[in-house]
Amino acid sequence: MDVKAPVLGPALPALQSQWAVTIQSDPVLLGDIAASVRGPFHVIDPDRFAANLTAFRAALRTAGVDGRIYFGKKANKAGAWLDECARHDGGVDVASAPELVHALAHGVRGRDIVVTGPAKSTDLLWLAARHDCLITIDDLDELERLVAVGVRARILLRVLPPTGPHSRFGLDPRQLDQAIDRCVQVRDALTMDGFSFHLDGYLPHPRAELADRLIDHCLAARERGLAATAIDIGGGFACDYVDSADWQRFQDDYRDDWFHAGKQFGRFYPYHQAPAGAAMLTAILDEVGPRFAATSTRLLCEPGRALLDQAGFTVFPVQGCKPRGDHAVITVGGLSMSVSEQWKGSEFLPDPLLWPVEPRSGDRSVTAFVAGASCLEYDVLTWRKIGFARTPRYGDLIIYPNTAGYQMDKNESRFHQLPLPPKICIHTRDGRHTWSLDAD
Repeated sequence: MDVKAPVLGPALPALQSQWAVTIQSDPVLLGDIAASVRGPFHVIDPDRFAANLTAFRAALRTAGVDGRIYFGKKANKAGAWLDECARHDGGVDVASAPELVHALAHGVRGRDIVVTGPAKSTDLLWLAARHDCLITIDDLDELERLVAVGVRARILLRVLPPTGPHSRFGLDPRQLDQAIDRCVQVRDALTMDGFSFHLDGYLPHPRAELADRLIDHCLAARERGLAATAIDIGGGFACDYVDSADWQRFQDDYRDDWFHAGKQFGRFYPYHQAPAGAAMLTAILDEVGPRFAATSTRLLCEPGRALLDQAGFTVFPVQGCKPRGDHAVITVGGLSMSVSEQWKGSEFLPDPLLWPVEPRSGDRSVTAFVAGASCLEYDVLTWRKIGFARTPRYGDLIIYPNTAGYQMDKNESRFHQLPLPPKICIHTRDGRHTWSLDAD
């Protein structure tokens, strides 16, 4: 394919687990799945999810702090994660009645579910109370409606963080005082288990600082006869997608012409971060863990992306590759909605991979961006120009690594009446790989 020499930025090869490398190295497996599915699909690894959950629980145990890890369910809809939560003493964070029912159907007990989200419907409050779920209260009206349900409930009061005064979530200081007063009045109708918050960003210190302040709130609430035994520090646990040197080079040398048509972005997820995952929880506990332990306060948290780190990747079949100026456009079966970062006005930056890797006779290297199969100009999976060792052909596959956290299904749609990509679980039996559909 004849294209001029393009302006090509630094590569951003993804950090990948040995599981992912092994699956992608199998000479026939992904091709067999693609032939059966006849479209894009997601490959998931429940064992990695279980390992991530175990690491978070170990961080609490090492710090001598009691608590619970709730999987932020909105990060991925697969049922396999819920099975692992049930098996490994994990909880689930839900924000709707269907999510709650889904978790219950996979064996997660109601007392291991936290119900979040703003202005929850009375039906959801009733269902959550009936199953002894922990319910975060986001406004005073919600508290009154829960009391009126007439089923004893366990609650947390969600606090508006000082660092996010314009957030639409949480109770401001005046509302929080009113809510605590009301909880004292209705102690026979509900149990006020403590407080919760969620912070933007991925730094440990602000979370430790606010948690420390809320421990004081718990102690004051206990003096008024409330249980106040727990603080939920929310989610936002960092993930590390690419090597630090590669990420620094990308940031230092950034140019718009690395992207097709000079596409500009206002922000990117910080694709290299440290500490990440359970190590970030350890960093928080290093600051505030002794106070949690000394005051017999439980720490709750709701990681989503971090529990799904390295737990899956996404595969698209190639449908065409043609020149476009100084580079090429690869069109894949499926839509960019299946790599959700584009639909947040940003870009999923870890390099996509071409499968099979082996060159074929007559192959030449190519630089290309990757687009979806819809009739929309902006249906683009990767605007950044990527260097591929050979020109993709119809029937090849493009792999997006480490997509299980928020990328796979957050914005998926049946646009053009295309089916949603299935999630595929890989199994190893008698030294070979087999696969099955996720039982959602």
